[in-house]
Amino acid sequence: MKPIRLMSGFLTVGFWTLASRVLGFVREVMLLSLIGPGPLMDAFVAAFRLPNMFRRFFAEGAFNAAFVPMFSSKVEGGEDAATFGRDALNGLALVTLLLTALAMIFMPALVWATAGGFGPERFDLTVGFGRIVFPYIFFMSLSALFSGVLNATGRFAAAAAAPVLLNIFVIAAMGTAWAIGAEIITWLIWVIPLAGIAQLALTWGAAARAGFALKPALPRWTPDMSLMVRTAIPAALATGVMQINLVVGQLVASQYDSAVSWLFAADRLYQLPLGVVGIAVGIVLLPDLARRLKADDLTGARDAYSRAGEFAMALTVPSAVALMVIPLPLVSVLFGRGATGTDDVAAIAVAVAIYGAGLPAFVLQKVVQPQYFARGDTTSPFRFALVAMAINAAVAVGLSPLVGWIAPALATTIAGWAMLGLLYWGLRGMGGTVKVDDRYRARLPRIFAASCAMGVALWVAAILLKPALGTDYVRFIALLVLIAVGAATYLGAAQVLGALKLSEIKGAVRRR
Repeated sequence: MKPIRLMSGFLTVGFWTLASRVLGFVREVMLLSLIGPGPLMDAFVAAFRLPNMFRRFFAEGAFNAAFVPMFSSKVEGGEDAATFGRDALNGLALVTLLLTALAMIFMPALVWATAGGFGPERFDLTVGFGRIVFPYIFFMSLSALFSGVLNATGRFAAAAAAPVLLNIFVIAAMGTAWAIGAEIITWLIWVIPLAGIAQLALTWGAAARAGFALKPALPRWTPDMSLMVRTAIPAALATGVMQINLVVGQLVASQYDSAVSWLFAADRLYQLPLGVVGIAVGIVLLPDLARRLKADDLTGARDAYSRAGEFAMALTVPSAVALMVIPLPLVSVLFGRGATGTDDVAAIAVAVAIYGAGLPAFVLQKVVQPQYFARGDTTSPFRFALVAMAINAAVAVGLSPLVGWIAPALATTIAGWAMLGLLYWGLRGMGGTVKVDDRYRARLPRIFAASCAMGVALWVAAILLKPALGTDYVRFIALLVLIAVGAATYLGAAQVLGALKLSEIKGAVRRR
């Protein structure tokens, strides 16, 4: 087999995901500054979450969990992968078209089910916004399929770059609306489906250049499609459980003014390391494991799993420490301007610290789940997700009378660790390929030690830089200094302790 170069793949996907997340920060800064927490932003967040929720359910969750391993195995085995991809494309297009039509008709019911605490003003705004942005799911679902085709063949750049287009379109729309004095929210909601078209065009074209020029046709029911659907149903249920967790959190938050906006802003911040590391690792690891298991390369599968976990922890643990130690400086500099006041900043910072505590669990889930999906096992993650859902709902609803709007954030973090524990527990009996190697076991405690040293340095530096962090314009430089101090401390400590070897990273970059 021609193996997928893991580190090169991690860096490629990570680079483009970082670019997307940085532009996403610019997008959220503009959103919070020009619109700000309140009824209008709450309505937009709830409306935009609907197509994204179903996108994760149909495309990035259930569909890819079933499609990518099967497509990868056909590529590795020299089977007719193109025909299978075409049939999957046409089936997914039909399902998402029907879903879009139903959502447009029953949008009030969807809003009530996901944001039932909204008053009449926010409710009506959300329904109107939802009908405009929901068609985004059709374009993004098909784009996700073409991304799966590209990832399965080891071509990660175009698929990873596609999400950047959404942020570029949104930033351009809000900037243009502000410059000409137009209604910003109107430009914002109408540009989202246009961005979906652009993302689909990019990935479709890249797949065609890679030799998979899949074309629309009438859907066909074949044995492969039957197997894929049977595999996808448990994954769909598992993804549905995860989306229910989000809905439960939003339902609880919708009872409190601006809480939906606060949690959305905090979510954007911790999604940066989650996207750059966790999603990148999951995207690259799943097709590689599937192909290695198909080729009976058990030693290579174990090495791939160990390197993925090591890479993930080396970047995630220090990120989590930073989010917990300096959430207020991060939030105040990034979001504290315009319509976002000091109370909003303080609330967002609390949620960021809570999400930071769960970040390693969220990322490691992306490392462990491919072990199940590569073997065609989507049932076990579903059962585990059910347990995590029950924990999430119990914590979110049970704690809200005691701690108020932060209950959903606490529930997300606690349920994340519970889900990870169950995933590890379920690896029993899968053999030696799911056991990390000696190098990973030796480096993990050193990564934690280096991260703790970085946390102390960040805490001291934040105290020393506090006056500068509260001063306009200077605070941006102060935040960069703070980040530089943390990065230098971590890298230095990691080198001394043997947690990281820069020579390995440099070698991977040269091999890209």
